[in-house]
Amino acid sequence: MAKPTTEKKEKKEHRLVRYFKGVRAEMSKVTWPSRQATLRLTAIVLGVTASMSIALGVIDWLFSRLFALLLG
Repeated sequence: MAKPTTEKKEKKEHRLVRYFKGVRAEMSKVTWPSRQATLRLTAIVLGVTASMSIALGVIDWLFSRLFALLLG
């Protein structure tokens, strides 16, 4: 099997460099949220996650008690 020529290897390297330049250009176009907005949204996500966990835990407990009464 023939080894890839240096020309092919250079083309691969150029594609990789071009890809990362494109990634960097696109990342600079992103409008990033402020620190305050990030903290506020993180608090909302954590609050919703905690409340849903509690709600599902209560529902699970109720169903387990119900089935224990029915089968027990």
